[in-house]
Amino acid sequence: MSRSATRPQKTAMLVAQRIASSINQRGNVIGDRLPPERVMLEEYNIGRGTLREALRFLEVQGIITLKPGPGGGPVVQKPDSSSLETTLTLLLQFENAPFRTIAESRAGLEPMMARLAATRMKPELKDMLTESVAVMRADINDQNVFLEQNKRFHDLIAQGSGNAMFGCLVDALLGILDGSAIGIDYPINRRLAVVEAHQAIHDAIITSDAHEAAQTMSRHIDEYLEYAERKFPEVLEAPIVWEGP
Repeated sequence: MSRSATRPQKTAMLVAQRIASSINQRGNVIGDRLPPERVMLEEYNIGRGTLREALRFLEVQGIITLKPGPGGGPVVQKPDSSSLETTLTLLLQFENAPFRTIAESRAGLEPMMARLAATRMKPELKDMLTESVAVMRADINDQNVFLEQNKRFHDLIAQGSGNAMFGCLVDALLGILDGSAIGIDYPINRRLAVVEAHQAIHDAIITSDAHEAAQTMSRHIDEYLEYAERKFPEVLEAPIVWEGP
């Protein structure tokens, strides 16, 4: 039985879909204001409460922001992976899935992502990838810089893959599997190992060696899993829950 047959969509959700479709059809860009409330009430033939519920949903999804006051109203913005991260976290929480689920997912996704990036990454992203490795190496004693550049490195490869799905998924997965937040520590010897792994992945991508990029990324993720299994097995088995900072 289909989802729509078992759970009919609310009118507000259907209106939200129409508004999102209209944004696309009009070619709206970030910062554009949507039509005023009175125009949308007439266009969609709905009540004020339904329209406001639809707009609130789009705001939560990061598609618009609602500016208050005169001259305010809905303004188009670019959604990021935060709503996907929240949705995935809640889905996994109600499946009683442990953090191991995310770590294992990365092992499947990221080698393919690196393979694609080796042949598709644009020069400006390659420069940023080089910079990320250099910054991590230069500030290897600063764990905050290490964590920031670690996420940036993987995000850049996701973007460089030329596959938007990878960009969204990896950003969301890394947000859920934030080692510092869930209790995985990175002593200096582990950080040094990571920067060398990043260097090897970087070199393969820069030289457009797709096979080597996939292989080095696979080893990198496997080493992360082995390290976490050895030092923090209880963290990997902990259930994923949606909670604030």
